[in-house]
Amino acid sequence: MKAAVATVFPELFTTFLETGVVGRAVKNGIVTVTVLDIRDHPVDARGSVDDYQFGGGAGMIMRPEPLFETLESLDWHRDARVILLSPQGRRLDIGLTRELAGEDSIVLFCGRYGGLDERFRQAVTDEVCVGDTVVSGGEIPAMFLLDAVFRWIPGVLGRYESAESDSFATGLLDYPRYTRPADFRGMKVPDVLLSGNHREIISWRYRAALEKTRHVRPEMLEDGLSDKDREQRFGEVMHRADRAKE
Repeated sequence: MKAAVATVFPELFTTFLETGVVGRAVKNGIVTVTVLDIRDHPVDARGSVDDYQFGGGAGMIMRPEPLFETLESLDWHRDARVILLSPQGRRLDIGLTRELAGEDSIVLFCGRYGGLDERFRQAVTDEVCVGDTVVSGGEIPAMFLLDAVFRWIPGVLGRYESAESDSFATGLLDYPRYTRPADFRGMKVPDVLLSGNHREIISWRYRAALEKTRHVRPEMLEDGLSDKDREQRFGEVMHRADRAKE
């Protein structure tokens, strides 16, 4: 996948693109990420990319010229999904991350100041919101989106099934996970997880995930699935993950 991020703070992405899962994906050539500095396309000698808004109001607005010129600096922009990180956008969920992971190219625009000139939305194919709150700019949401999308690209994770068995991928929150020691300060790992009986382990994990989801995010269970179908889907994901270890 080819990805580009347009921002007035390109330095924020340096460590992000060199670290962890994203850093390995870039280093291994599975994804390429170009960071575009919107300030490379100023409207005056002072390097301005924003201005006062017509009609008055608080906050400076990003002008259309730098935004369009930044996008057009990519020779492949016409074939890309152009995504504006915005609190007005579609909420990011696992369905959208998997959809975007199937694209050949995406461009993310990080807003700043009081917003951007409305005319730039003509060039935008998607507006995406990562949560029902407002932050100072789109840079952190852009990192969030890239990390979430890249995880679904084959080869980015050690095993594709690692993404498939994460929270939400099964339709439930994640089940409780344990490692050594089996007894820590009197807090013991459930016996079933030490039994070696994979069928019972999967059944326990399903019940635990279902109970957590029912308690924390009950709206996730309003998907129209029967209990039998939900358990079957969970089991299929767990079996694929187990087979991948062999």
